[in-house]
Amino acid sequence: MRRYKKLLKELCCLALGTILMAAAVNWIYEPLDMVTGGISGLSIVIKQLSYSITGIAVPVWLSNFVINIPIFIWGIFIKGKEFIAKTLFANTIFSLSMSMMPVLDPGQHDYLLAAVVGGVLTGLGLGLVFTTGYSTGGTDLLSSIICRYLPNYSVSVVLFIIDSFVIFIGAILFGVYISFYAVIAVFVSSRMMDFILSGGKACKQVLIISPEYEKISNAIFSVMDRGATLIKAKGMYSQSSKPILLCVVSRKEIAQLTGLVKDVDKNAFVVISEIREVFGEGFGQNRQ
Repeated sequence: MRRYKKLLKELCCLALGTILMAAAVNWIYEPLDMVTGGISGLSIVIKQLSYSITGIAVPVWLSNFVINIPIFIWGIFIKGKEFIAKTLFANTIFSLSMSMMPVLDPGQHDYLLAAVVGGVLTGLGLGLVFTTGYSTGGTDLLSSIICRYLPNYSVSVVLFIIDSFVIFIGAILFGVYISFYAVIAVFVSSRMMDFILSGGKACKQVLIISPEYEKISNAIFSVMDRGATLIKAKGMYSQSSKPILLCVVSRKEIAQLTGLVKDVDKNAFVVISEIREVFGEGFGQNRQ
């Protein structure tokens, strides 16, 4: 029963998050020609180009869905079926929401206000999606796949390059003025996402005290492909041995880690702290 409740919670977060992201695209980014990167931004570019060349505008939702198909097929071999299935679910809801929501004309083109509101909606949506440990696919998934073949580059660097290229194309089509506000929207979105994910620092340090430390350690390794360090400690009140697991994860993985711990031992004592900087195995150039 607990497993189904967890699955239902994840699906609700994925659905709500993608609906908020779709609202940002249909109500702000698309009507104002604001290309903020990603597959949705590329889809806005395709809509404009298709209309200019053929007189027929390809819907943003359709381009978003079609472009993601080969990325998901490629991702199955890299990320696994479960990850891709839930990510595909999120992307499908995202595309369906865009197809069903009307594209609104905001009237007065206050680009600064639009950038802030769009960034807040997108950041809230991404934050809800990332709390599940999954994503909406798109350039996030594409970047992580590419990094498997280019281990000397981090996901964030590859993602920055891809999104910058999309924004650059948007600047050519719609002008630098609008692209400037698109960058503001991206910044607001990242800050809001960090807020939802509790902190916005690069990594989290987690201390776990539980008699089931071996099961928790195995779960962390098998599910998250992360390691853990066993620290031998002693409880001063009980004078008994208290093994402590030390684990460091990225902020996007913290929700997944705490979920694993609760699944193994709901009474585990967990301490989470922020880390400003970390380097070493698992946190090098090829992984965040």
